[in-house]
Amino acid sequence: MLRGFLSTGLFCLLLAIQACGQEHKRNQIWVEDLETANKNTVVLNNGSSQIPLIHFEKLHVASLNLGFNNMGVLDSIFSKYKTIDTFSVADNNQLGLVDDLKLYNQIVVVVKDSLLLDQANLDMLKALEAKKNIIIAMFGKGSYLQYLNEITSPIIWSSSEDAVAASLVAQIICGGRGVQNKLEENYSPKYVKGMGDDVFPIRLAYSVPEEVGINSNNLSEIDKIVNKAIDEQATPGAVVLVAVKGKVIYNKAFGHPTYQDKHPVEVNDIYDLASITKIAATTMASMKLYEEGKLKLDDIVSNYISRTKKTDKANIKIKDILLHQAGFIPFIPFYQNLKPMDYSRDSSADFSVKVADSFFLKKDYYKNVMWKQMLEVPLKTPGKYVYSDLSMYYMKEVIEGITGETLPKYVEDNFYKPLGMDATLFNPRNRFDKSRIIPTEKDEYFRKTLLWGYVHDQGAAMAGGVAGHAGLFSIATDLATLGQMLLNKGAYGSVEYFKPQTVELFTSRQSSVSRRGLGFDRWDPDLSKKYPSELASPETFGHTGYTGTCFWVDPARELIYVFLSNRVNPKVTNTLLQLNVRSNIQDVIYKAINNKNE
Repeated sequence: MLRGFLSTGLFCLLLAIQACGQEHKRNQIWVEDLETANKNTVVLNNGSSQIPLIHFEKLHVASLNLGFNNMGVLDSIFSKYKTIDTFSVADNNQLGLVDDLKLYNQIVVVVKDSLLLDQANLDMLKALEAKKNIIIAMFGKGSYLQYLNEITSPIIWSSSEDAVAASLVAQIICGGRGVQNKLEENYSPKYVKGMGDDVFPIRLAYSVPEEVGINSNNLSEIDKIVNKAIDEQATPGAVVLVAVKGKVIYNKAFGHPTYQDKHPVEVNDIYDLASITKIAATTMASMKLYEEGKLKLDDIVSNYISRTKKTDKANIKIKDILLHQAGFIPFIPFYQNLKPMDYSRDSSADFSVKVADSFFLKKDYYKNVMWKQMLEVPLKTPGKYVYSDLSMYYMKEVIEGITGETLPKYVEDNFYKPLGMDATLFNPRNRFDKSRIIPTEKDEYFRKTLLWGYVHDQGAAMAGGVAGHAGLFSIATDLATLGQMLLNKGAYGSVEYFKPQTVELFTSRQSSVSRRGLGFDRWDPDLSKKYPSELASPETFGHTGYTGTCFWVDPARELIYVFLSNRVNPKVTNTLLQLNVRSNIQDVIYKAINNKNE
């Protein structure tokens, strides 16, 4: 009836306003339900502090469901922290499951309370406990705890059984949230082992804006900005993540992987990060080696790369490379120099470097041609700021020379695995199915194919998908984890990755001729540029990527902002830049934070 009196546009606006109001109200209820669930949750038998889980790099985790209805929520939240494989009891094959779980060293058994009446389930729990590290998450009446009296492994019990409780329990186990001893005041069970144990948060939590005092209505403009970008074909899809005060409060996916592929983008889809590689891989490695005293910022590059000794690169300082003021030209279009004899459409011993589907480069092409060219090209502007991909080609060589390891292995072992960043890697097609990866450009001038899981940057592709300036792929939540570690001044998940002074050194302005930190891009003091956002604080650091990505951390607001897109699909356009999508979204975030008390 109402629609008959209103224009279509006004009617749609009213529906949008109503939807926003409903979301705000739903989120307020969610926060209240979370508080209730927390009051109704206790951790037992945790004297060895198995909860929360630590040292993710050592864990191969499985969850086992015994009749809990909200298991999908629990597994989904858990997977934001650490890859988890899921099992459930079927056909009364409890003891067979003990064998099926032989390759896992950490089992999370999730049980609906009444299932403990089944002796076969209890026998299975005892058999698992005898062989594995297990955590039991029980949902339902506390009176059923008595059936677990013979279990010595940690137990997390929630009398709430809804989706909010499932989310909370997963986060407690993974360290996103804490819980304090309240068993005595809530319950006097036949469970005889005593009191609950305090657990404290050590990682990001997953929440809603209202929990940190932000009205979700004030973030709704993000949806409009991204949807407009998609409508104007600035990008076929995108993922946006916002974390404030250690809580991910906004994480949404928009659009589709391509304009032809109509299945929706998902928040865990993997994107080509492009130049975010410079900070998320190469700079992380540089920071660690600096802290260990193996890399000195005032050393010259020839101390680390022997081939530079008889070139004009010999006396470049490491610090100047990281600041993009070594004098390198911005880039070299390596692919333009390829000759027909340099590549093949089939792989062989001689053509073993995979650049894309049905495109293989000579095995030593990087060393014999590309690296030689980088050594020979003259320095143009030493001492001046010129943003250059060559800087990070050189830093990769420095890092690998010091460590004796490839850059991918070094950062995976030292950062990605222990942080739980299981979807952050070079050459993702080696580990993930194509369906999980977002395609980039339909390359019609070099590789003659849709680039799907192969790095968009031509030079990085010709280097086998691994370079210091490009090649890394990731998901939004993994970048948020990295950002929170940096916000924490180097600590995350009860592990110290850097000393605080190392983080402060690399992320603060270190150049007299630019805004740059060491490896990191930063807030621009020229306020007319409004970079990266009109409202960003001078402490802000991060980076953007050519494929349409950005990753910004603002310590003053305890803010992490991630934007992932494939704006180069099906071909490179500047519409995303012209619409100022990334900065406009960041402005909305700051305004929502500033208005959080309204």
